[in-house]
Amino acid sequence: MRRLARRPAWSATLTWKAAVFIAVMCCALAALLGVLVHASVAGHTVRDSRDKALTRLDEVGRLYESGEPLPRSAGVDPPGLPASLRALATGGERGTMVAEFEGRPTMWAAGPADGRALAVRVDYTQGAATIDRLDRSILGSSVLAIGATLLVGAFAVTRVTRRLHATATVARRISAGDLDARVGDPRTEDPSRPLDEVATVSAALDTMASSLQRKLQSEQRFTADVAHELRTPLTGLSAAAELLPEGRPSELVRDRVRTMRALTEDLLEISRLDAGTERVDLAVHDLGPLAERVVRAAASTAGAARTEVRVVRDAAVETDKRRLERVLGNLVANAHRHGAPPVVLTVDGPVVTVRDHGAGFPDYLLAAGPQRFRTESGGKGHGLGLTIAAGQAEVIGAELVFANAPEEDGGGGALARLTLPEYVRLADPEGPANP
Repeated sequence: MRRLARRPAWSATLTWKAAVFIAVMCCALAALLGVLVHASVAGHTVRDSRDKALTRLDEVGRLYESGEPLPRSAGVDPPGLPASLRALATGGERGTMVAEFEGRPTMWAAGPADGRALAVRVDYTQGAATIDRLDRSILGSSVLAIGATLLVGAFAVTRVTRRLHATATVARRISAGDLDARVGDPRTEDPSRPLDEVATVSAALDTMASSLQRKLQSEQRFTADVAHELRTPLTGLSAAAELLPEGRPSELVRDRVRTMRALTEDLLEISRLDAGTERVDLAVHDLGPLAERVVRAAASTAGAARTEVRVVRDAAVETDKRRLERVLGNLVANAHRHGAPPVVLTVDGPVVTVRDHGAGFPDYLLAAGPQRFRTESGGKGHGLGLTIAAGQAEVIGAELVFANAPEEDGGGGALARLTLPEYVRLADPEGPANP
């Protein structure tokens, strides 16, 4: 089956569609007006020539009946008389017809004369030239009118499409996280000024962005305030828990206090990420040794003995060490907490993958990314670890992708892939020094 050629992208633009519509409508209108004007002028010219020819035919008929000689432009069955007009005249009727005679347009008039055709001819060159000049004038003026209309229409449509593009650009900036972006159409600033459709859409987008910004800022302030308010009582609770006598109850209290303190610190970190106030401290680090240190540091919580580190190809990356360790630590901890062993951390150049062999990431996470306070792994955790990992990865300019490994590739499982900006060391242009 033959595949249809793909239409170019510019053919789908509003400017192109408007230009085609204007051109088609102008051509149709010009053709209609041209036909009407041509038919009117041509009919008037032909009628004048026909009346003139019939008048001369009457004069020649009187000369023929009186036996006087006929003028050169008249005769009985003259040569060049169209056959159809000759047959009409010999049949006893009068008629006229435009035809070529000696290379020039001629108006013929013929009538019956003793069973033959008495005919006269009138030069129709001037009438034909008038109609021809009229047709050229109609064509030229139509082309000029269509061109001028296209220019004016393209200018008007371009002004509209430029405003639409600006609105779409602001919408993309808002979806990317820039909640301060606004269209700011000047037509919306004056309440007494009527709004067109584009200004209405722009005003609605600005209103939506302002409302969304207020709601998100309120949520961020609420999260930060809760986390800050919890730190003080948790600090006192932690100190009080240390004073409890040793035993199972005190261990449970200390464990819950540590969990609440970790949750509070996670909330504070998320509030800072949401506020966009994080600043990175970039330096060049070897990725393989850094990943191995992260696994060893996570031994107390994730079980370093059960985390396999594979360095396929080491690479130097320019990143914030503390934030990168936070991202990798959260990915490893999440793999152990919600997945199943074995957990494998692989370094292949600037790409780090963390994979477990459990049930894989839930569908909502693959579709929309991690969401705080939502998990589908038996209720353990708060869904903050991957949220923080995604936020810190964005801060350091890395790309974090969540996927599920295929079943045929070692039994499936959750797969998190972190791609970092690789640091390329330039070779010494002078080459190695001679010993």
